[in-house]
Amino acid sequence: MRIGFGYDSHRLVAGRRLVLGGVEIPHDKGLSGHSDADVLVHAVCDAILGALAAGDIGRHFPDTEPAYKNISSLKLLEHVRNLGEQKGYAIHNLDSTIVLEKPKLAGHIPQMLRTLAETLKISVDCISIKAKTNEGMGFTGLQEGIAAYAVVTIVQKGDR
Repeated sequence: MRIGFGYDSHRLVAGRRLVLGGVEIPHDKGLSGHSDADVLVHAVCDAILGALAAGDIGRHFPDTEPAYKNISSLKLLEHVRNLGEQKGYAIHNLDSTIVLEKPKLAGHIPQMLRTLAETLKISVDCISIKAKTNEGMGFTGLQEGIAAYAVVTIVQKGDR
């Protein structure tokens, strides 16, 4: 079993869709970035890449590459999952936290769980998504951006 940790953050801006965990969330601002800027999926990608000792999301999907402009981060996650499978690993467990003041995510988390489970080819029971505020402190508390953290365990195929 191997463990990986991921983190990502993006600035909130007007004129962009807010996508978290592959789900579009109604909000007056979205996240700025080259792709759809889904901080949760980016943190998960980095966690998996870390567990594989395969670098980070920027190395695999540079923001200078036009092919990744406005791409769904779920496509990036699928690529990362495939990389793990090619190396003989499968995702065992995912634990994640999204840090934001608004909007409230409780009603959207079930769909995020289903979307991530489908993309990662694991059971919803193997994924945890938590949403936390920062009590008005820091860039997330001031609603300047959103951050996400993720920890994954991966196992060699056949060791589930």
